[in-house]
Amino acid sequence: MKKDILAIVAAVLIIIVLIGGVEIQSVDEYYLSHIDDIKPDSETVFLSIRCDSIFDNYDKLDASLKNGNYIPQNGIILEKTEYVLRDGDTVYDVLDRVLRYNKIQAEYRGSKKTARGSLYIAGINYLYEYSCGPLSGWMYRVNGVFPSQSCAEYTLSDGDVIEFVYSCDLGHDTGENGGYGNE
Repeated sequence: MKKDILAIVAAVLIIIVLIGGVEIQSVDEYYLSHIDDIKPDSETVFLSIRCDSIFDNYDKLDASLKNGNYIPQNGIILEKTEYVLRDGDTVYDVLDRVLRYNKIQAEYRGSKKTARGSLYIAGINYLYEYSCGPLSGWMYRVNGVFPSQSCAEYTLSDGDVIEFVYSCDLGHDTGENGGYGNE
């Protein structure tokens, strides 16, 4: 009887030690903790987030954003950084992972799951459309070109450079040449 109790106690202790040494993570948690594990054969993209156009339009900026907590002094919310590209990633997929990894607030409208993937980035780092005038909002470009499609529709390739830029003038202050894209 004592041997049975001792065997059960030993088995329970072994199970506790084994379970204690296991870290349980969701797939999302795993990939977020390994977002910058770039190997020599990894396909990668670069991403940056800027809002420096605001400084030429500071008089239009919402008063609540002028306290210095949301607009970086250099206008760079996220420096150009290299990230691993997964098969089938869209601009939105990479942006979403990067924002969560860097704990940068963001909001969007629409859904990636609609037929056309119509998703609009409404705000990043508490800077929203119309926060700096009636023509202001977030735009993105890939390899220097402003695509004419939602960021949830644009599938990335190895080496692509993604830039999210805040415009105060429908893109004219960010190099956009008019219209809804120049692709």
